[in-house]
Amino acid sequence: MKPRAKILTLDDHDRVTAAVAFAEGHTSGEIATVVAGRSSRYADIALWWALGIGLLALAVVLGFADFYRSLAHWAFGDWGAELSPASERALLFFFVVAKAGGTWVILLWRPLRLWLTPRAVKRERVRQAAIDAFRVGVEARTTGRTGVVVYLSMDEHMAEIVADAAIHGKVADAVWGDAMVALVDAARDGRPGDGIVAAVRQIGAILADHFPLGAHDHNELPDRLVEL
Repeated sequence: MKPRAKILTLDDHDRVTAAVAFAEGHTSGEIATVVAGRSSRYADIALWWALGIGLLALAVVLGFADFYRSLAHWAFGDWGAELSPASERALLFFFVVAKAGGTWVILLWRPLRLWLTPRAVKRERVRQAAIDAFRVGVEARTTGRTGVVVYLSMDEHMAEIVADAAIHGKVADAVWGDAMVALVDAARDGRPGDGIVAAVRQIGAILADHFPLGAHDHNELPDRLVEL
């Protein structure tokens, strides 16, 4: 099986690892970095669009019933004979199914499906994916509950920062704002590696203020960038 292509370059990986190691050299906090191609398949969004288009098609046909009835008689009538009500219902059913099915097939193209997904939905999916990554790789895995995840979702151009209990208790979510801006802006410019490095540096400075490096601190989480 062909290996999956890297989202970021090897140089980006090396720079992120070095930035994490440097940041953690000044704080007892631990920083984990995660980048995902996308945070959801959004298959349910394609389904809702298909259902919506199917219902819209049904409404249009029912609203202009005489026009579509005459059109059906012209196309499928047998030498001018009237179509039976059962035949009309069958044609209506297949028309609606064809509209819904065609929409589903079109939305198999991921860029269009993502574009048609409401921003609020994308934001919620990215947030949930970041929380899932935090729970798997960071939560309660540091002695002082001082782990933080920097999560970047490439297709959505969105990022999240999720902190463990001790950090969350001292640092308000708004404090991460500059790090988030640096991360997302660089990703949109096609420089995700630069964005993660910049975010790690800013997060490291914040953690150093609240959780300075102790005499017996040791590295509790891997410094490497994780790709999903």
